[in-house]
Amino acid sequence: MHIKKTLNMNQVKKLISEVLAARNRYLDTVRQLSETQAQWKPSPEVWNVVDITEHLYRAEHGGIHGMWKVMQASRDGKKTWEGEKFHKGLTIEEIVERTWKPKEIVPAVAAPRLGGPIGFWAASLESLQVELNAFGHELNDEELESLIHPHPISGPLDIRQRFEFLRFHIDRHLNQVEELKSLMPH
Repeated sequence: MHIKKTLNMNQVKKLISEVLAARNRYLDTVRQLSETQAQWKPSPEVWNVVDITEHLYRAEHGGIHGMWKVMQASRDGKKTWEGEKFHKGLTIEEIVERTWKPKEIVPAVAAPRLGGPIGFWAASLESLQVELNAFGHELNDEELESLIHPHPISGPLDIRQRFEFLRFHIDRHLNQVEELKSLMPH
């Protein structure tokens, strides 16, 4: 039993380190931009780097909070998911491919709405690693695939898939930032 726990804890640590690596790639990129560049939009309906970073913060903060609530409810003996686990065993890339439209509408709770300096949102996004590490420390091995926290677009995701989603989501938006950078006036 001790060996199994160690192997699974390594899986949690691996998932968290993958999110950290994605976060660092993203932050390294946005911190190279001036405030003017971070605020620049090619058109009114396109998010700028500040909007994207605020969105990442709001989405991840809500996701970590939701996972933690599900974990605690389960430990308190409350049922947390009663539906079918139809994404069981799939990677987040497979799930997104099956469930997302090419241009998805952001859930209101994760929509950027405050704006402001890129430094604030970069620091806020970076601070979420503390919450994620603390959650991972509390997480038991068996909970990675037994706990379900539904995503507003993709539906029921287990905690492993939720960790994968955090990494995927940051990288997805890093690609948007890179695209914006290529369009910025020089």
